[in-house]
Amino acid sequence: MTPLAFAMIIAAYLLGSISSAVLICRLLRLPDPRTVGSNNPGATNVLRVGGKGAAIGVLLCDMLKGTIPVWSGYYLGIDPVILGVIAIAACLGHMYPIFFHFKGGKGVATALGAIAPIGWDLTGLITGTWLVVAVIFRYSSLAAIVTVLLAPVYTWMARPLFTLPVAMLSCLILLRHHQNIRRLFDGSEPKLGKKRSHH
Repeated sequence: MTPLAFAMIIAAYLLGSISSAVLICRLLRLPDPRTVGSNNPGATNVLRVGGKGAAIGVLLCDMLKGTIPVWSGYYLGIDPVILGVIAIAACLGHMYPIFFHFKGGKGVATALGAIAPIGWDLTGLITGTWLVVAVIFRYSSLAAIVTVLLAPVYTWMARPLFTLPVAMLSCLILLRHHQNIRRLFDGSEPKLGKKRSHH
């Protein structure tokens, strides 16, 4: 691995570690998303505590954390598999941020942002899948799980070269959703647009 590639992986992790949910909530004087709702510093939880504007801000910032390092690596001529590692580093930063006691989000928006430079067709398919599942079933987590399961298939159809990195990214996100998967099976997962009841 070249020093440049290594530096890009570290930079991606550090950029991913900037918790936009926490910072945007601080800016807007909203409660810390790690202590309310689902305790997850991501766009879905910020939507619950701060409304649409705050959630869209978080979503865009979280996506950029994936897009910026991958796009930069792509322009610097970094190998596709290493680009996949850079994407994973950005998601790991988001999930386990060094600046925020390693308590981060689920990495869905960051992963989507990381996949975006591969192609808009692919990004459209992935976003469309998420929206369809979310609208029909009203579960943000189920939409994320179905989307990451299909993402490697879409990538294989659209840009076969990137199938392995996207599959690695998908595995990481599935692992991060293990609690949501359990809650979906036992029926305790909160639906979109509903406030989570406190147990």
